[in-house]
Amino acid sequence: MKHLPILAFWLLGFIWGSNFIYMKQASVLILPEQIVLLRVLFGFVPVLTYALLIGALQRRHLRYAHHFLVMSVLATAAYYYGFAKGTALLPSGIAGALSGSIPIFALLLALLFIPNERATWQRVLGLVAGFSGVLLIADPFSADLGGGKAAGVLYMVLGSLSLGASFIYAKKYLSPLGIAPAALTTYQLGLALPILGFFTRLEGIGNILQSPQATWGLIIGLGLLGTGLAYLIYYYIVDKLGAVTAASATYIPPVVALAIGAIIVGEPITAKDYLAAILIFIAVILISMKTRPVTLPVAAKVAD
Repeated sequence: MKHLPILAFWLLGFIWGSNFIYMKQASVLILPEQIVLLRVLFGFVPVLTYALLIGALQRRHLRYAHHFLVMSVLATAAYYYGFAKGTALLPSGIAGALSGSIPIFALLLALLFIPNERATWQRVLGLVAGFSGVLLIADPFSADLGGGKAAGVLYMVLGSLSLGASFIYAKKYLSPLGIAPAALTTYQLGLALPILGFFTRLEGIGNILQSPQATWGLIIGLGLLGTGLAYLIYYYIVDKLGAVTAASATYIPPVVALAIGAIIVGEPITAKDYLAAILIFIAVILISMKTRPVTLPVAAKVAD
């Protein structure tokens, strides 16, 4: 059982990494906002059912509805839309690689808002190694960033920033409440549904049925696994390992997305990509380590 958080950490990274090929397939048939609405819907139903079966939902939780609303925006609506839109405009491998920037934002925000989250030299080196690996895979500045690619990179960065902020918010405001992960996930997804429904145009959403592969990828890959199960694991890791370590699970998806893109889509893998993958795995190990904290500037100490 003591290894369960580590196993959950790697499983979450693999699930997140596989999301990009499902989004890419669905983006050919429907709009990004429609992808997000459907994945949240199919993720919400099983999570709600599970939460009801185990009795995780309680009336006293209503007093924390404002926290659940913030998480529904940060870790669901904005995050999912940024990634769906970015993946629609970029190759799946590049989109997956750019998702590795999430821990950069998580660490910086953690240093500002979570007193017991400290930067260590290992974590700093891990961030440098991981971000270097992400840049090697994505290589966003080597070619002309005009048109769709520039917008795709921007959407991926915004989605990464949103999820990175959600790790910090969950650790600061939700983890201390002791609410079951099933309940947190249910509230978060349930509140995101009306938000997404209000902003989503439904015309043409049925086009997803034209491809059984895209349909099942959206329902099972993005919905059941990539949304419902992923958030149960997400809250568990934030609680057991901390916000920054949990966020470092996002260094795994670039490697997974790269491999899936090469095998299924036929995207080429170069020696540079393999080097980047090695850097990312090194980053995961380093960021997960905790030793002596880095000495912070006086201003940062005062802020703590």
